[in-house]
Amino acid sequence: MITLAQASGSQERLITVILFGLLIATTIGITVWASRRTKSATDFHSAGRGFSGIQNGFAIGGDYMSAASFLGIAGMIALFGYDGFLYSIGFLVAWLVALLLVAELLRNSGRFTMADVVSYRMRQRSVRTAASVSTLTVSIFYLLAQMVGAGALVALLLGIEEGETYLGMSADTTKIVGIVVVGILMVIYVSFGGMTGTTWVQIVKAVMLMGGALLVTLLVLAIYDFNLGSLMNDAAAASGAGDAFLEPGQRYGVEVAGDAWQTMVNKLDLISLGLALVLGTAGLPHILIRFYTVPDSRTARKSVNWAIGIIGCFYLLTLVLGFGAAALVGAEAIAGQNSAGNTAAPMLAQEVGDHFGGEFWGAVMLAFIAAVAFATILSTVAGLTIASSSSLAHDFYNAVLRKGQASEKEEVRVARFAAIGVGAVAIVLAVFSQNLNVAFLVALAFAIAASANLPVILLSLFWRRFNTTGALAGIYGGLISSVGLVFFSPVVSGKGVDAEGNSLSLFPASVDFHWFPLENPGLVSIPLGLLCAIVGTLLSKESDDERFARLQVRALTGAGAERASSH
Repeated sequence: MITLAQASGSQERLITVILFGLLIATTIGITVWASRRTKSATDFHSAGRGFSGIQNGFAIGGDYMSAASFLGIAGMIALFGYDGFLYSIGFLVAWLVALLLVAELLRNSGRFTMADVVSYRMRQRSVRTAASVSTLTVSIFYLLAQMVGAGALVALLLGIEEGETYLGMSADTTKIVGIVVVGILMVIYVSFGGMTGTTWVQIVKAVMLMGGALLVTLLVLAIYDFNLGSLMNDAAAASGAGDAFLEPGQRYGVEVAGDAWQTMVNKLDLISLGLALVLGTAGLPHILIRFYTVPDSRTARKSVNWAIGIIGCFYLLTLVLGFGAAALVGAEAIAGQNSAGNTAAPMLAQEVGDHFGGEFWGAVMLAFIAAVAFATILSTVAGLTIASSSSLAHDFYNAVLRKGQASEKEEVRVARFAAIGVGAVAIVLAVFSQNLNVAFLVALAFAIAASANLPVILLSLFWRRFNTTGALAGIYGGLISSVGLVFFSPVVSGKGVDAEGNSLSLFPASVDFHWFPLENPGLVSIPLGLLCAIVGTLLSKESDDERFARLQVRALTGAGAERASSH
């Protein structure tokens, strides 16, 4: 097995650059085509509600299966075995909440954003402002993780070592260029293509991702004569952990001998992470906005069913990818290339290519999986950007600043400028965050969504007494508690150092101001967000039974959902 850097000779680098170029050209072509079909606010925000259940299902899958899913989960399974697969289970089970509680009712009740539902029977301006703040916060944290990953991926796959350059760029410069390119592309997708362009980019990405993962999976299984048991035995033997690799406790819920407190904290951390993953999906703004791209609630439900099937199949494939990487590449080689294991899938692709066709085909497989990973990042950042720009234009600019009087053309123009602004902020923050350990940002985005968004959405739909004070307390309470608890957790300071002396927290090892023991805040922040919403509601006498009755009719039938929900 040669390293990625060694594999990236001039010929291999050229293959990588060509595949990346073809991918970018294809997605820009889709955007140009989509821009001609984007004329009204409905076209920009929700693609004219013209996508079928199958199309939207693939788009949801493309939006949801981020780089963290593809690269991160395969790497975690390769390094931690059974515990890595827990992430897959959490991400998949989460869709049952979206399917059973949110998808149809949200599609029927709103127009473009989650704030349409939450603010329907509240004071519009304050609630829409809070919803915009929450949407932006979740999206920025998610965007940072994706864009930093993009920069690292590009530098890694061009194989630029310290002191080397490629096309005049050092490794650090390449990372920055990767971040800037992704940022510019996502602004182009959203500004010109709107939701139509973004959706088709996500569909293309989902097909590429499923195709690439399936191809590598079949090649791995072919090496083992399609005997999954032999593959898992080899993976366990190569991991250094033996049979324990196939059992819980390698990464989560670790039992620490002689330290009952730390053992309990580790187990609570696992529960906290699981809660955030399972409940956070139904509150992610870039997922919620997808329910508005279909013509009716029945199609929304059908699209979620398709998404569950696609995502479920993909996570089954990650099981083979992860164990295949552990068996064929080895945990030591994977960790040596990237301590978080994010290069396990590309390294496995190269290994199976070498096995069946020699070094050239290994380089082709490596470049192909790299292009798939890059497409994964592009589609996710595009989805996050359009969710943010739609919320800023529709919820904040039109409803708050213009009091619902802005024309559709004006709202679309503001949304396009908002996309540029969000892109610029994300690029700058990602450039400055590229050397930080940002793996926790995706889990934090899920925790915020579960703490600030989901309780307010559900109470808006199901609790007659719910009011403006409760909505504001729920959103801000969940938002502040989740971000605040993470700031004072071991993720930010006080986690110690690794074997090489590098700090395991964001701050240097010498800095320690943490007092909250859990790395994921969900176990505390989700109940806190719900409690804030309930207490805030009970402290206010505001109530509108008539409007709640109308919301129930709308949620069940979809009557009136196409009209603006301001009042």
